[in-house]
Amino acid sequence: MRPFTSRQLEMTWPRLLRTVSFRLAALYLLLFTASAVVLGAVAFQAARTTLHQQMAARIDTETAFLADEFHTGGLDRLLAVVRSRERATDALEYLVQQGGKRLGGEIPASALMRPGWTTVIMSEPDENGGRPEPVRALVSDLGNGVLLGVGDSLTRMTEVEEAITSAFLWTIGVAALLGIGGGALLSRAFLSRVDAMARAAEAIIDGDIAHRLPVRGIDDDLDRLAGTLNRMLDRISTLMESLRQVSSDVAHDLRTPLSRLYQRLEDAQAHARSVPEYDTAVAAAVREAEGLLQTFAALLRIAQVEGASARTGFRTVDLSAVAETVVDAYRPDAEAAGYHLTADVTPDLFVQGDQELLTQAIANLVENALRHTPMGTRINVRLLHGATGVVLLVEDDGPGVLAADLPRLTHRFYRGEPSRATPGNGLGLSLVAAVADLHRAVLTFQNTMPGLCVRLVFPAISVGRSQTSKAGAA
Repeated sequence: MRPFTSRQLEMTWPRLLRTVSFRLAALYLLLFTASAVVLGAVAFQAARTTLHQQMAARIDTETAFLADEFHTGGLDRLLAVVRSRERATDALEYLVQQGGKRLGGEIPASALMRPGWTTVIMSEPDENGGRPEPVRALVSDLGNGVLLGVGDSLTRMTEVEEAITSAFLWTIGVAALLGIGGGALLSRAFLSRVDAMARAAEAIIDGDIAHRLPVRGIDDDLDRLAGTLNRMLDRISTLMESLRQVSSDVAHDLRTPLSRLYQRLEDAQAHARSVPEYDTAVAAAVREAEGLLQTFAALLRIAQVEGASARTGFRTVDLSAVAETVVDAYRPDAEAAGYHLTADVTPDLFVQGDQELLTQAIANLVENALRHTPMGTRINVRLLHGATGVVLLVEDDGPGVLAADLPRLTHRFYRGEPSRATPGNGLGLSLVAAVADLHRAVLTFQNTMPGLCVRLVFPAISVGRSQTSKAGAA
């Protein structure tokens, strides 16, 4: 991956235009504009139709009124009413003609040739000196050769339509500008967070493995992505620290057995003079080599468990049956060695996990208790349903562990002072800790005065016959 340069991280328009947020804003703006245009066209046509209908209704009403005046008062009455109405504000346009001769009104007589609706252009300028205006008129035949024309100017309707169109265009324009500006602001905010994440990634690439991607705490998509990547980095850091620790432990703790092996072989080469002496030296070297192989096998097993982040192979495991099996396997040898190994297991307690690893973990706990306590010690393996899950307890009444040693019991190769004379490589509890972490179980150690209690709490998936008293004790 090539590092981001300051030039690449600049807030430039080309970068803004290429962002997903800006493209989404632009797409939304396009859809909004298209929808607004369609809705605006429909609204405009509806308004235009309404205006025309109102004009037609007004003309029809006026025509009916004047026709009634003509039929009741004659032509003179009609002309008098037309002249009086022409002087009113917002007056209509009129024409009264007989035999082709205009008797009243301002509509050109030549424009009204036959009854019906028609559009005419006024031949005279309007009162403001503007251009002639179009008039929509209704011509009616009143009888006796009299034609009545009543019209209304289309200029006012055109002005209303133009005002509606102008307002609509301004609205679309302002919405487009706001959309573009909003998209740019969103893109800038998006880019600033992406750039911050890129800078954090560069810091990590440069060796600052403790650096993490910034999280704003607003739980949006970028926050969730950063949180996921941070958890991934935490996991990588843990594995790297574990690798460094293993390397250090191997270099430090295997130096002594390797030195002993080398010393034995060197002594055999320098001092052995007979076949029995060579056989004795070789047998001792083989025992040292076997111990080394067991140590490396344990380290490999721990590494395999710690690297098994995927839990897709987990199955439902009857932990009650596993605990009973382990105790039954160790009980004969334990009793023969002078220990009292018992089990108090609630049946039908299940967990999700790897049965082989769970068996190994319980076996390591039992073996650890047998190895580091004196003869006559009572060791009890309990399994019960606690308040937070399935609880495994391995308890003894031995000497316990120094309080200062409790936090280090799961460290690789760690052995407390009282245990250095006993067989072992200090990896048994490290494997238990790795298995617990893989199964998302909580591992704790507690001195019980006397003895030690090792507690493993697994998330439960099913509980059989629970025992209330035991759950309370846990």
